[in-house]
Amino acid sequence: MSRRKALALVGGGVVLAAGAAVGGYHYDRTRRPAAALEPWRHAGGYDEPRRRALSYAILAPSPHNLQPWLADLRQPGRIGILRDPDRRLPETDPYGRQLTIAMGCFLELLVMAAAEDGHAVTLDLLPDGDDGPVAIAHLGPGGTPDPLFRQVLARRSCKEPYEDRPLPAEMVRQLSEHARIVVEPDLVESLKGLSWTAWQVEARTPRTLRENVGLMRFGKAEIEAEPDGIAVGGGLLEGLMSLGALDRAALLDRDSAAFDAMMRLQERVLWATPAFAVIVTPDNTRLDQIEAGRRWLRLNLAATALGLGLHPVSQTLQEYRELSMHRRRAHELLAELGQAVQMLGRLGFGPGVPAAPRWPLERRLVGT
Repeated sequence: MSRRKALALVGGGVVLAAGAAVGGYHYDRTRRPAAALEPWRHAGGYDEPRRRALSYAILAPSPHNLQPWLADLRQPGRIGILRDPDRRLPETDPYGRQLTIAMGCFLELLVMAAAEDGHAVTLDLLPDGDDGPVAIAHLGPGGTPDPLFRQVLARRSCKEPYEDRPLPAEMVRQLSEHARIVVEPDLVESLKGLSWTAWQVEARTPRTLRENVGLMRFGKAEIEAEPDGIAVGGGLLEGLMSLGALDRAALLDRDSAAFDAMMRLQERVLWATPAFAVIVTPDNTRLDQIEAGRRWLRLNLAATALGLGLHPVSQTLQEYRELSMHRRRAHELLAELGQAVQMLGRLGFGPGVPAAPRWPLERRLVGT
């Protein structure tokens, strides 16, 4: 394929539909980053109870797949859970709210995994305030298995266009145990428009675009070397990379065909949304954010059990200056005065997507 033809494909949005623009994970068999996917296969494969629970907890979702957690096992019977100071999103998450929500997802999955083996977990949250561990987890006897745990290895964040069909009322009822489910047509349309407008702001703001593109991992070798961030892989995509038609420079150039294709694909994804899920907390403290993460994890598992896709739409809620108007509008639509909208997600019937890459558990332990 000539470089001109490759650029034409990118410009037409055909190739980026394979996932580069939305952070999906689409690999053909020969370019599958098998080493980066091994943690999914090894989950539960540890005899020591804390490691066994942690091997599931590291499969929790996080913004841009940053996996911001660390675990300290130096004291018997407990786990010190910390946020990795090197995992930050200074431009798009300047106050660390989204990463704190991710820690809540991690904690909920840790508790569920321990319960599966008959261990109850007591969490001492933020024992030293915001400057110390996120939690100290104490394992003891007890623990009741949770039916949602059966969905852990199937859970995904489906960042694809959803089918144009409504959610059945019974599904809405079940998911409403975990979040507010928005199916009212007028409000759904408003949220789709707001999400698309906010996404454009982030993509066209140079510093936030640089941060996002900097987190992309292009091709199997990069994904396996750094199995976090936004994986962009597969044989055809990697062929375009070798031709220079798809790389960081192209996506950073707002006049390029690659950038244009990324924008058009994301527009198609966001508008193909039949429903939204919303998590609101009484305030916006760190404890509120952790609780929102725990609820989001359970929502994700419940949606998986029903055969539904869930995709966080974070741009609308981000806390930097250029998005302040859109964040304010989201709160007007979805929250009461004083409340905080912590999570907004697309919900619907979507295609199956592969698991996201993960660091092995041993790389997320400290002091060992």
